[in-house]
Amino acid sequence: MRWADLLILLPAAWYQLAAFLFAALFHYLCALGHLSLTSRYIFLLAGGCLLAGTAMGSYATLLLIPAVSSVLMFLLVSPAYVHTWVFSLQMCWQTLCHLGLGSLVLESQDTRPAVTLSAIMLLTQKVTSLAMDIHEGTVLPQPGQGLLQRALPLCSYLLFFPALLGGPLCSFSKFQAQVMSLGAVPCPLRAVGWRYLGVLVLQVLRAWLEGWLPCMQGWASMGHMWAQALLFRLAYYSQWVLDEALLEAAGFGAAVEHRDLSGHDLWTLETTHRLSVFSRTWNRSTSLWLRRLVFQRCPVQPLLATFAFSAWWHGLRPGQIFGFLCWAIMVEADYRIHPFLSSRATSCVAKLLYRGTTWVFTQLIIAYIQMAVETESFSMLCLLWTSYNSILPLTYGLVLLLLLLFAQKPKQNRACPGLTRLAG
Repeated sequence: MRWADLLILLPAAWYQLAAFLFAALFHYLCALGHLSLTSRYIFLLAGGCLLAGTAMGSYATLLLIPAVSSVLMFLLVSPAYVHTWVFSLQMCWQTLCHLGLGSLVLESQDTRPAVTLSAIMLLTQKVTSLAMDIHEGTVLPQPGQGLLQRALPLCSYLLFFPALLGGPLCSFSKFQAQVMSLGAVPCPLRAVGWRYLGVLVLQVLRAWLEGWLPCMQGWASMGHMWAQALLFRLAYYSQWVLDEALLEAAGFGAAVEHRDLSGHDLWTLETTHRLSVFSRTWNRSTSLWLRRLVFQRCPVQPLLATFAFSAWWHGLRPGQIFGFLCWAIMVEADYRIHPFLSSRATSCVAKLLYRGTTWVFTQLIIAYIQMAVETESFSMLCLLWTSYNSILPLTYGLVLLLLLLFAQKPKQNRACPGLTRLAG
């Protein structure tokens, strides 16, 4: 695994920094009233196309094709069927792109394939979210408008440059409302400055930890794995803060209902002793999108289905399949183990021991899952499987199995035949 490549800031970060001036210029022109509503849509769309061409080169066509196709479906397909069509075609296209560009991401030093795949994944979030809004009737068609008048806001939403390469998901309705009200919203330069300062602090911490990593080679393998996983998380934290800073600079901070990372979220992610809490807080807007798209719509095993779809959305590499399915099992174990343990930790000492121990276990399991998801080859995944790091996830899985068996036996004794059902 090429740790040196993976532990630097994600490649899209440099383009996000370069786009900051254009975001500030856009907000400034809106505040002065120099841009009409149509001009704002065109500015955001043109900026997105320019950023795509700069960051992705010729690979940008792989992003523009599904974006245009989705807009056509939004305009031409009945609201009753638009979600099915958009979801099916977009996920098929994204899967083909993962299969075609996946090897280039792992083997080439060129960052454009990785940036392209990331943008396509974000586009999938936008088009499926908008398709669900149209299907549910929260976004209504505008019959009195011409085809171009209806298409321009849709194209601008899917490709607007502040959220093209990263950032939390915002709904189409909030995007429209924010574009219309930008002239009345002052540019939050102070908030943007604090976010960039936060990125600097995270990078200093990451550099310090990376400097100590060679000194930790003699530690137990679990400690070394935890430190490597923490470096991954710090890189992601930095990227998310940069994404939100760009949205703030362009004036779209208020359009984001659920941010990917706040100070409170960062504290929760690193201090929680519950894996389920970490899972809900990690990349919050994506978690809520998955909940709406899969969890709330799946009648059978919604938790497993959600994590399985997440593996598909991320690319279906062996490490991703194993990592996300392992994550689903660990979350299910978390839901059952913690009520069992917390009910028995009655004294202050017992509660402190319970929280401290489960925090360590949570950190190690998170590190194990992250290492699995980030593995580049099946051979590296096999090395992870056969290491001592697998002991804790296996133990959690066995405890889950035992709790399920013990929970099922009393129900079978009490319930009538044919009516027994395991409470979830």
